[in-house]
Amino acid sequence: MNESPTLRTRVFSRLTVAPSGCLLWTGSKTTGGYGHIKFDGQLYRVHRLMYEWFTGPIPPGLQVDHLCRVRHCGAPSHLEAVTARVNTLRGDGVAAVNAAKTHCIRGHLFEPANTYIRTDGRECRECAIQRSRQQQRHTIGDLNRLVAMHQGDPS
Repeated sequence: MNESPTLRTRVFSRLTVAPSGCLLWTGSKTTGGYGHIKFDGQLYRVHRLMYEWFTGPIPPGLQVDHLCRVRHCGAPSHLEAVTARVNTLRGDGVAAVNAAKTHCIRGHLFEPANTYIRTDGRECRECAIQRSRQQQRHTIGDLNRLVAMHQGDPS
């Protein structure tokens, strides 16, 4: 009798142990580098399967984060269910890099008393004040030039 292998058997057959302790997926990967496998017409992410098999269900609203930062790792001890925010800030993307900054580009410390929190990021209060003053100087200068241009014009 020819019995097809189970999903678990297929997944385990494609994992190898790395010196780091990662269980590396050797099968196909997404363009983002995550291991995935198709079984019975459905596509599964390997790290999510491993988390569910060895840890339990992924709580609603949480994502499975790779503590080792290796996207095709399936080692259960390297996986943790976290919020999207925690997962993003643990990474090395733009949001994580900016969140880790302690000073603005002009060297002012980001601290609650000196920082505006905006929808598109943080801004140092001192830099915001300087930018506002410079905009006012430009606006006043533009108005003065317009008045000077039209002073001799009777219309």
